[in-house]
Amino acid sequence: MMKKSTILDVAKRAGVSSSTVSHVLNHYDDIGEETKKKVLAVAKELDYAPNYAAKRLSSKNKKTNCINSK
Repeated sequence: MMKKSTILDVAKRAGVSSSTVSHVLNHYDDIGEETKKKVLAVAKELDYAPNYAAKRLSSKNKKTNCINSK
């Protein structure tokens, strides 16, 4: 069984940071065209697929409900 590629794998192969890979994959506007092309090509080469379970755990997406009972 082959190991799934991660953002870190893509970043290392493309020679960029994991943050840059994340920005490219999430369509941020602050990334140059050459970098986008390189990251997307490496992601395709490594058959990268987002880990949606990990994405749901992101602190930006957390909604905490608190129930206080006395």
